[in-house]
Amino acid sequence: MDRKIVLSLLAATLLGALGLWLLRPPPDLEEKIPRLPWLVAQDEEGRTQVFGFTLGETNLAEIRAFFREEGKINLFANLDARGQPVEYTVEAYFDRIYLQGLRGDFIFTLAADADRLAPLYERGLRISQLPSGAKKVDLHPADLETLLQLPVRSLTYLPWKSLDADILNRRFGPPAEKRLEPKTGVEHWLYPQKGMDIAMDPQGRVVIQYLNPTDFSEVLAPLNESGTTPDPQTEK
Repeated sequence: MDRKIVLSLLAATLLGALGLWLLRPPPDLEEKIPRLPWLVAQDEEGRTQVFGFTLGETNLAEIRAFFREEGKINLFANLDARGQPVEYTVEAYFDRIYLQGLRGDFIFTLAADADRLAPLYERGLRISQLPSGAKKVDLHPADLETLLQLPVRSLTYLPWKSLDADILNRRFGPPAEKRLEPKTGVEHWLYPQKGMDIAMDPQGRVVIQYLNPTDFSEVLAPLNESGTTPDPQTEK
């Protein structure tokens, strides 16, 4: 058989095998410590530790290195009545991450003040309007590099599997308080000492937010404003 034909067949076989490999779920990232959503602790300084990250210490560069992905970085700005930005937030989004057999999306909010983020907003490559009225900004590549050493302030984890109340109770333990959003039916399980808020909708879709306990008022404020109803069984 002609050598070129043999090489062509071999290349086709390898490409086919590569295609099948790419269709498989990626292997778990190398695990040196347990990285599960219900393993939450505080260090000696009271900072929340989860998934092997320490809020207020672990920076974006370390997260990228561990996930082996750059993630999607966006700057968000809330506007005042005159349409001027008054509050900025930078988030790093990593989707379809596998940790110890569990698949989920991660959103990291970085610790940065308005003085640092306002110039990034002005230099943004593209600004789009969100339904909430806030602005989303695609950052300039040079500005992205300046964010790599910023520590994570909070972490939002979105499991791909639906979870019911029984599973949550067995894995995370009973909350200090439960709050129900009357309009949406979303129930919040609050763990202020752990810096954790588990939000579950009627279909069992779950969003878990982790903060340092000293920042837990940021969870309670919007719940109070939205008129959530406390569960009398968890009131103290």
